Amino acid sequence: MAKRTLKKRVKMSRFERLITTFAVVLLVSAPLTIVFSKATLAKINFEVEKVKKEINNQTKTNESLSMKINELASLDKIEEVAKEQGLSYNNDNIKNIDE
Repeated sequence: MAKRTLKKRVKMSRFERLITTFAVVLLVSAPLTIVFSKATLAKINFEVEKVKKEINNQTKTNESLSMKINELASLDKIEEVAKEQGLSYNNDNIKNIDE
């Protein structure tokens, strides 16, 4: 006759099952959370770089337009446009006001 081995089943309390379940959920969700947060961070960094590039392009455009404004507002350009419009420069008509 062979002896039967009896396996005793260890009963876990409700608290122990809760702790075990929590640990399993934590072990599964922690890596997923880390991967998700890294992916979100990479996406945000990509958007930041894109906005920085747009800012640099706009800054260059603004500088170019400022130079164009200064060029068009120069005295030589104003005199040139005045001559094209048939206006003349008469120093006798200029009055200075001192405060």
